[in-house]
Amino acid sequence: MYKIGFDSKKYIEEQSRYILERVNDYDKLYLEFGGKLIGDKHAKRVLPGFDEDAKIKMLQRLKEKVEIVICVYAGDIERNKIRGDYGITYDMDVFRLIDEFREYGLEVNSVVITRYHGQPSTRMFINKLEKRDIKVYTHQSLEGYPSEVDLIVSEEGFGQNSYIETTKPIVVVTAPGGGSGKLATCLNQLYHENQLGKKAGYSKFETFPVWNVPLKHPLNLAYEAATVDLKDVNMIDNFHFEKYQEIAVNYNRDIETFPVIKRIIEKITGKESVYQSPTDMGVNRVGFGIIDDEVVQEASKQEMIRRSFTTECDYKKGLIGEDTLYRMKILLEEANLKQEDRPAVKPARLYAEEVRNRDGMSETKAVMAFELNDGRIVTGRSSSLMDSSSAAILNSIKTLANVSDGIPLLSAQILETIQKMKAEVLETRMPVLNANEILIALAISAVTNPTAQVCYNQLSNLSGVQAHSTVMLKKDDEQLLRSLGIDITSDPVYSSENLYYI
Repeated sequence: MYKIGFDSKKYIEEQSRYILERVNDYDKLYLEFGGKLIGDKHAKRVLPGFDEDAKIKMLQRLKEKVEIVICVYAGDIERNKIRGDYGITYDMDVFRLIDEFREYGLEVNSVVITRYHGQPSTRMFINKLEKRDIKVYTHQSLEGYPSEVDLIVSEEGFGQNSYIETTKPIVVVTAPGGGSGKLATCLNQLYHENQLGKKAGYSKFETFPVWNVPLKHPLNLAYEAATVDLKDVNMIDNFHFEKYQEIAVNYNRDIETFPVIKRIIEKITGKESVYQSPTDMGVNRVGFGIIDDEVVQEASKQEMIRRSFTTECDYKKGLIGEDTLYRMKILLEEANLKQEDRPAVKPARLYAEEVRNRDGMSETKAVMAFELNDGRIVTGRSSSLMDSSSAAILNSIKTLANVSDGIPLLSAQILETIQKMKAEVLETRMPVLNANEILIALAISAVTNPTAQVCYNQLSNLSGVQAHSTVMLKKDDEQLLRSLGIDITSDPVYSSENLYYI
């Protein structure tokens, strides 16, 4: 059964209060946001009870004092970098972010293109933004950044880049992903604000690692697993300990760059920095929202296992190197975890083996197992009619609705007609029905079939289901399962020998 380990309401109140306290020290605070402002699925998984939109709701409470600047690296636009969770390019994600911020009543000040040197695709992106009346600033790469402090903090450094005109006391600087230039943009603004005689400050909002839980706590290990491809490593903040004799956890990049960032701030302001450690720079209060540490630990362990499957699949696809795979295996061993500790894994593999032996097949059979929120396991396998995702969804909603397995939900004639259209009209090489097509057929059937309607009403109860597949899924199938709120993992096995039609 689902257990709560985190109090989102308490967190939002504590976080809002702490940010306002920090703002009181300045005319303007530039707040660099790491991670996701909206839809933070990782935080939701490792902190059961965490509202995935808690951070944006916190900013919404402060909306009279907040405006947002979005940074995007020109190189990411040029190479059409994709966000793995949404399957969209970074330029499209900027548009998505602007729309979502506006829905929450938050003002988007502008978009900053970082390390811009006239790249053609980026120029087109700038045109699109400006045609929609969105202010755009461009910043060049700075020679010697961040180590050459005297050069950077000068007219030849930050002085070359545009000053972003802002009007509110809190300026949130965010981005579609890492490496977008958020920190450089904040420091650039501090330089220009100081030149104008204004008192401006910088703080960092980074949800993970959680500074006030132990270094090897599963919650912090799960963060390392989530960023294993970035080679982030959690460490004790030695600057914080030396100053306060208090143990705090941060990660290697922030600790390594802290001395030079501190020097840049001191060079800009002409004063000793108020920050004595990278932990001092942060405003994260997520640790104070934990109300059941045991629940959080278990959820974090399950997240590590999920991430290990993702890493193995990415390695199989050639997206990451062997060093990343090795690092993930070390993390799993460090936490004393096995992939089979994920409840849906064994049933999926056992059923796949049973089907393979029964049908006399040599390759792995596509099977999916769902662990429902009440702990029951439901399986589904691929067939000539539908894929394993579709079968598992249908079997699960029938189980939840207490409908006998022998009662059909969908008309065979309707399904055959859809298959025929795919094969003969659309000339699809793989006419097997996917989950999206099955759900559309279910929605149509629910209009005239009361049993289908009862099962259709159970779709919302699939949110939170843990699922495992014995083969890697297509991106569209993964996205649909995630849209239903299902956490899916897969064994690193291709569904067929085909290179394109899979």
